[in-house]
Amino acid sequence: MRVSRLTERAIMPRVVIVTPALADANNGNWRTAQRWARFLEGTFAVRMVKAWPDAEADADDAILALHARRSAASIAAWHARRGPRGLGVALTGTDLYRDIQSDPDAQRSLELARALIVLQELGGRSVPEALRAKVRTIFQSTETHTSMVKPTDRLVAVMVGHLRSEKSPETFFDAAPLLATHPDIELQHIGAPLDPVLGERARATMSACPGYRWLGSLGYEATRDHIAQAHVLVHCSRMEGGAHVVMEAIASGTPVIASRVDGNVGMLGTDYAGYFDWNDARALAAMLVECRRTQGSPDGLLARLERQAAGRAHLFRPETEASEIRRFVVDLLAP
Repeated sequence: MRVSRLTERAIMPRVVIVTPALADANNGNWRTAQRWARFLEGTFAVRMVKAWPDAEADADDAILALHARRSAASIAAWHARRGPRGLGVALTGTDLYRDIQSDPDAQRSLELARALIVLQELGGRSVPEALRAKVRTIFQSTETHTSMVKPTDRLVAVMVGHLRSEKSPETFFDAAPLLATHPDIELQHIGAPLDPVLGERARATMSACPGYRWLGSLGYEATRDHIAQAHVLVHCSRMEGGAHVVMEAIASGTPVIASRVDGNVGMLGTDYAGYFDWNDARALAAMLVECRRTQGSPDGLLARLERQAAGRAHLFRPETEASEIRRFVVDLLAP
């Protein structure tokens, strides 16, 4: 028997998740919203929309808005009707490391929210000091994925992320010719060409460098298999709120080589050995060469990264994230 909307609301509070990216975007924000909806269901009645209010807005008890700037109109509309109670905002990388520095709408979202979520442990330090008491860190999660058999005759490095400037794919492109004398290092690149210019660069790099392969956009399961089969995930971003793909790699038994930016350090830890300075293709190439040189050695760089990544895996367990996001919404609803 189907429960009516009125009966459903009487049984449990209603939470609306506002996410500018829905299923067709196939990105980390969408997967985060979908996962949170799944974790909240059963305790709350949950729905997802691109913008609020809509025809069902009057029944909502709490709002969880992803993106301070892109969801700013929804955040302001909620506050105008309801005030801060029930109003939570999750901050993305572009929020933390670009928009809240200069965009008035993003800044106002922080002020209006009752509470804020950041997705990695250094995210809070980008929030204005007067508002940091609102911040809660909730790491994203994924199911553990059995590490697949990895080749021993070469090193496979995979980069995953749609081709756009925030992900800095140029660093991966620039590393490819530097590895031309290392045919035993294979670069795989997964992501849709959201920036057509970067798509052309990917094609040109693939033509010029046999060791580099651009695979375009792949589905979730295929992408996860490529990560699990690789020896390292390369993450070159210039700004990150807490990359979903980094967590996916660690849960797949694949360590990460990443740009030294807060969003990556907040996921991997300050003492992690796999950082290169942002946009430094030579440093990235050198780390890949060292991983290949010491591949199979328990004392080599690759083995060290594997141990360190495994030591962070407990942070990204689904049961931990589920508990934290439920507690966050309960606190939003408190008088």
